[in-house]
Amino acid sequence: MIRRTTDLSATARAGFDAIIDVRSPAEFAQDHIPGAINLPVLDDAERAEVGTLYVQQSKFLARRIGAAKVARNIAAHLDGPLKDRDGSFRPLVHCWRGGQRSGAMVSVMDQIGWPVTVLDGGYMTWRRTVQAALYASAGPWQVVLLDGGTGSGKTALLERLAARGVQTIDLEGLAAHRGSLFGALIDRPQPAQKLFESRLFTALEGLDPARPVVIEAESSRIGARTVPPALWAAMGRAGVIELSAPVEARAAFSARVYADIAADPVALEVALSRLPRHHSKETIAGWKALARAGETGALAAALIAGHYDPAYRRMSIARDRPVLGRIEMAEVSNAELDRAAGEVAALVSSFVIPGAA
Repeated sequence: MIRRTTDLSATARAGFDAIIDVRSPAEFAQDHIPGAINLPVLDDAERAEVGTLYVQQSKFLARRIGAAKVARNIAAHLDGPLKDRDGSFRPLVHCWRGGQRSGAMVSVMDQIGWPVTVLDGGYMTWRRTVQAALYASAGPWQVVLLDGGTGSGKTALLERLAARGVQTIDLEGLAAHRGSLFGALIDRPQPAQKLFESRLFTALEGLDPARPVVIEAESSRIGARTVPPALWAAMGRAGVIELSAPVEARAAFSARVYADIAADPVALEVALSRLPRHHSKETIAGWKALARAGETGALAAALIAGHYDPAYRRMSIARDRPVLGRIEMAEVSNAELDRAAGEVAALVSSFVIPGAA
């Protein structure tokens, strides 16, 4: 018997052995339920072919040819990724809107005897769930921002805080970007905006609302991705814990973190060319000369002193957020980051959430 559901809570999703998305690979790449597997009943080329036949020639011909392709693809999945699943396998299946593509897969699974469930409304049910949480006027999260100048190790500190059991959200990790002109990851493109939001929603739904969550202070855009309004509003009303370290220490840390882009002269040249126009041509030319000479430490120090720190000071004044604590590090080393993590964890544990029991 085919079951139907619209419940996409974390508990409900965990009750299935697999979430199977039967849309095309291109649709899946744009966005999908995190953890879902893509078993398309029509690949991208087949979907385009059937759609063209439907519009330009004959609806009957499109359906007949499409059905043959769907049948072959489902058979390939049964003989491939699903071949080792026994009779107790409990999948949740969906397509775009819960129509013919998921219906075909679900029908075959039901005939096999698997207790299959179809997601009513398909992917769009998931998308509406994400939008309802991230595009509301304000989210329920009590945020503490981890702030500090470039190279102060905020992302590395988030990892240490998570290891200590502190609730954290790594926006840069979710967006696959380090949040600056030089932040693109050479071997990892950014997810589409919708997929970034799906990953963020999944991370947020796992939080305990009775405890604060630590997030790195960011602008509203991380590379090409935008922080959704509900979380941005929560970040806007958050207090901050500020990290500080000498310019030389932050420059050395930045040179290590950005070693990949420093090793790519073309990427580095392009990034330097995107610097704001208020920097003089002579200043930018000097920075480019350091890059060409391979003086990454000196370049990092010059960029921090001449570009990043002035911008950070301007933004800090404009935001005027309450400071919950300040932590100074002599250097941005593993030992100092470990010490800072302990201090941040202590500050966060003492943070009182208004209205919390």
